[in-house]
Amino acid sequence: MTDDTKWGRQRAVPSGRLSRLAGFSGLAAGVAGSVIGQGAKRLAAGERPTLDELILTPGNAQRLTDRLSHLRGAAMKMGQMISMDAGEFLPPELAQILAALRDKANFMPTRQLDKVLIAEWGKDWRKNFKWFNPRPIAAASIGQVHKALTREGELLAIKVQYPGVANSIDSDVDNVASLLKLSGLLPGELDIEPLLKAAKEQLKEEADYIREGEQMRMYADRLAGNPTFIVPRLHEALTRPRILAMSFEEGGPIEDLVHASQELRNETFEKMVRLVMRELFEFGVMQTDPNFANFRYRKADGKIVLLDFGASRDVAPEVTLAYRKLLEAGLVADPERIRQEALNAGFINEAVIERQGATLDRMIAIIAQEMSRDAPFDFGNREFVPVLREEGMAIARDKGSWHIPPAETLFVQRKVSGTALLGARLGAVINLRRLVEEMLETIPV
Repeated sequence: MTDDTKWGRQRAVPSGRLSRLAGFSGLAAGVAGSVIGQGAKRLAAGERPTLDELILTPGNAQRLTDRLSHLRGAAMKMGQMISMDAGEFLPPELAQILAALRDKANFMPTRQLDKVLIAEWGKDWRKNFKWFNPRPIAAASIGQVHKALTREGELLAIKVQYPGVANSIDSDVDNVASLLKLSGLLPGELDIEPLLKAAKEQLKEEADYIREGEQMRMYADRLAGNPTFIVPRLHEALTRPRILAMSFEEGGPIEDLVHASQELRNETFEKMVRLVMRELFEFGVMQTDPNFANFRYRKADGKIVLLDFGASRDVAPEVTLAYRKLLEAGLVADPERIRQEALNAGFINEAVIERQGATLDRMIAIIAQEMSRDAPFDFGNREFVPVLREEGMAIARDKGSWHIPPAETLFVQRKVSGTALLGARLGAVINLRRLVEEMLETIPV
């Protein structure tokens, strides 16, 4: 979710199948026109640009951002995932433009909002509240959040889903995938169907607010009595499939801690890492959306407010074991063992080892060196990232070695990588090796 000070504008959500298809058609036409125009200019200048160079332009990234921000739903969600998961490996100009999908969202006009509320609560829905602020306090890809006070005096946060989102998930995902395929950025021989199927299932779960309410309640039970985290209380009577009612919990953006003391940044980030490891190795359930807006910091008592449990999912025991073995190999800085465990986990395949073995080994050596040091690790020091990016792009250019890890692993890795990005944003410095060793010893296999 994002603060309303960052929003673009009030804008109705296209909810019908034809209107959403028209949105994608307009995007495709705009990109195609850009490719033809830019291609002609560069050819006239004596250049021979590749198709992906013509497509991956700031202008097209801006078109993508504007269109997905308008459509919202699964279309925007996938754009956010691309911008966060691949941000370190995209050209800086493109990464910055796509980041707008995380930092800015449009919101529903009051008339459209009222239609949704009437459909879920009935025409007399206002009788439940002393006041209901029609101006949302946050907006995201699937819904927007409003502040309200019940007749009983309970201050609530009400998440309202955009109309048409749940019914358009399959087509939105297919349309985004088609754009990627048409761009030539994905080789035709790469089978992405299992990933698309998993993405659709995940997004449908996120669009089910009854399910999210249950996940939120279960997280509250797991963290009951924990002095670090706050989970909102579910207001079951007002919750519907497209409306999630919960207690309003004060808190500011966790990334604002970048202005806090180094000690506070370190302590807060260490708590976040411990939570991720508990999710992976103890709970067997993980909230897999690492968007910074899902974590708020409460200055009054130093607690972290956890939000948005729609992306919570079970972690298969074999995935948990694979991560444990990979971490254990990293702690002893054994490159061969790391390579084998990465292969076992599905992060890489035999083709990568055969075709890009030397490049892969250089990447593993960098990661093993950073992970195994018994010293404070500065997440804000990204000197090794450009080196990894350069090596990774060398592998990416060899489309014959492309490989998609299992979807279950990708969901977990998204949370792990996103948490590391939070550490980088905060400039946190923690002894990662000691923390991993402690957590692996504390939580039995």
